[in-house]
Amino acid sequence: MSVIEPVKIDIDKPDQIKTYSSSLRLWHWLNAVVITGSLLTVLINSTILDDRSSAAFMKGELQKAGSVVTDKQAGSVAHAMSDNVWGIHIYFGYALVALLVFRLVLEFFQLADQKFIRKIKSAYKDYYIIKKQRELARHELVVKTIYAIFYLLLIIMAITGLFLAFEDFFAPYKSIRNSVKDVHGFCMYIILGFIAIHLAGVYLAERKDSKGIVSDMINGGGE
Repeated sequence: MSVIEPVKIDIDKPDQIKTYSSSLRLWHWLNAVVITGSLLTVLINSTILDDRSSAAFMKGELQKAGSVVTDKQAGSVAHAMSDNVWGIHIYFGYALVALLVFRLVLEFFQLADQKFIRKIKSAYKDYYIIKKQRELARHELVVKTIYAIFYLLLIIMAITGLFLAFEDFFAPYKSIRNSVKDVHGFCMYIILGFIAIHLAGVYLAERKDSKGIVSDMINGGGE
């Protein structure tokens, strides 16, 4: 399990603690909020507001109150409620796209020693070429590779999500809508797996350090 634990040591400067810019920390926490909100809307619509179960529930309750409601009417109301939640999901998707653009722009303006690309290149170079600090370099390379996959998944989620949100503008490609939706949903499950791994790694790292990774992502680290 130690391979998934984030480490505080800077691979380029082993005698120093990693630092995180205020912009990166802002992106990290906003991204966490947006992804959480997006996943919650999916959870709500697949459980509480599932069209079939919620329609049956509403029909039963209204009939108990003395109203006459058909299956079609109850289904229409349930579907409308579900659509409202999907509308919120779409707004979270727009926020995710904005944060992805912000992260890409931030990569160009970050200090050199805080750039993601530079860190993964340094880990690769130290492990495979220079062969120094190999244990730390291997760990950093694995963690950064996982993050790179996560970023790629977010990009795929954003692109497929935009396709689904603006499907009327992509009428010529309507035949691939179901495939795009499947990819969007599949990426969501992988992201859930990443979140679980990330939280487990942070938890293990925090157990070893009273002022650990979470604290560094709040105050910037480097202490």
